[in-house]
Amino acid sequence: MMTTEHNTAPVAEDVIDQLLDAALMHVPFDGWSAASFAAAVADAGVDSTLAEVLCPRGAVDLAVAFHKRGDVLMLERLADEDMTGLRFRDKIARAVRLRLEVVDDKEAVRRGTTLFSLPQYAGDGVRLIWGTVDEIWTALGDASEDINWYTKRGSLAGVYSSTVLYWLGDDSLDHQASWEFLNRRIDNVMQFEKLKAQVQSNPLLKPLLAGPNWLAQKIKAPTARDDLPGRWTTPRS
Repeated sequence: MMTTEHNTAPVAEDVIDQLLDAALMHVPFDGWSAASFAAAVADAGVDSTLAEVLCPRGAVDLAVAFHKRGDVLMLERLADEDMTGLRFRDKIARAVRLRLEVVDDKEAVRRGTTLFSLPQYAGDGVRLIWGTVDEIWTALGDASEDINWYTKRGSLAGVYSSTVLYWLGDDSLDHQASWEFLNRRIDNVMQFEKLKAQVQSNPLLKPLLAGPNWLAQKIKAPTARDDLPGRWTTPRS
């Protein structure tokens, strides 16, 4: 006998999309708040009980959906990009720029930044940023399985977060100042990576780095991508 289990997820996603589209009309005025959520439910004509089941935290869950929608749009744009001949740092810069360019409502991002800076939702904000940078690295072909999996995403998370904050206050033509800021931040990361490589190759420092390097070798990339990073490998018996 067939069940409707496999049809539940698409239906739920469609309803959440309807609620999100309706909420975006109210977020610039009321933020990601209970008022925006109630207005979205009414405007979308969605049963209130169903809306609460799909979004138990109300507008907070819609804010999460809004961010993830941006990630999907970025990946679609990224798939159409011709990056032949670009340096890898330029590919990263292009991906971050695309992530911001797909946003058609800067005020919704501003309100979301405020929301996810609150202590009770800070964890959501961290997971969303980590999810974005993981999507970027994965789309660009990163295959690292060791500590580099974490350091790459951690570095890009810092670049992405600071660029978003700069972009929110940027009123330059076509956000040119933001893209220049982004390039400077990536240059900073590249300089740090160059310094790190020099330290690692210094024969005088190798004895001091033996312990940290051994520890780093024990850290592996997570096998599941549905949570914050972290997995400690244990020796096989």
